[in-house]
Amino acid sequence: MNELQTTGFARYDYMKELAYDGIEEDYDALLKYFEDLPKDEYAVGLNRYRRYSRALVLPTSKTIEWLPNVERDGVELAAYFQGKFNPEHPGDYREFPAIDAEVLENKLLQKIIMADYEKTFWNEQDKIMPIHVGVHFVKLNVEKADDIAVSSPNSLHQDGEPFTFAHLIERYNVEGGTNAIGIPEVRHMLPEETKDGQLHDVFEITEPLESYGVNDKKVSHYVSPITRGPLDEAGRRSVILIDYQLTVVAEMEE
Repeated sequence: MNELQTTGFARYDYMKELAYDGIEEDYDALLKYFEDLPKDEYAVGLNRYRRYSRALVLPTSKTIEWLPNVERDGVELAAYFQGKFNPEHPGDYREFPAIDAEVLENKLLQKIIMADYEKTFWNEQDKIMPIHVGVHFVKLNVEKADDIAVSSPNSLHQDGEPFTFAHLIERYNVEGGTNAIGIPEVRHMLPEETKDGQLHDVFEITEPLESYGVNDKKVSHYVSPITRGPLDEAGRRSVILIDYQLTVVAEMEE
């Protein structure tokens, strides 16, 4: 039984865990791609940049099948829905610019997706179903001394997907970006509003591919806003977030 089952969260070092010939080159390609992420149109003024794509992991072949996007005004978009779980966008479908096809084929990205998948667990009857995977590329960027960049939602929360993993791509010249893992009952609160014993852990991920995963039913989680660090130049915190949930066969009407 792994830590996701027992405590509801776990931390990983994927640079070591996934080590293979060429990992540095594949990592550098992902790092470069984050330089030009488009602004998150749902986060006006919050200095957040984002792309998103969806896939299925097939349990028998252990392969990844990327799902099609929609095109609007010549831009490829992928839809994302969290139902009631994001208090900033309750019941809203959001559409984000899709991740480019050549990046989806990045060997490191695919290894990360499958390594996360292997850490998830399901009921026996669910193991025969494809698993839906949401891949978010998210960058918080602060250029001016008084800039602040904010993740969504800006409180302890649960995502609605059974499992979510976060993988650091870059942390440069920033303050903040502190992660907190709490009990489910403190969702919608800030860490400083919780009582003793309601937070399992508070930490920062600082090294490339330093990662953590959460079991959504067992914990809530949070990352604090960032501000610019001590250097007189832009700061940024870039992560790949990956969520996993069941696909469902609709009931047929008799």
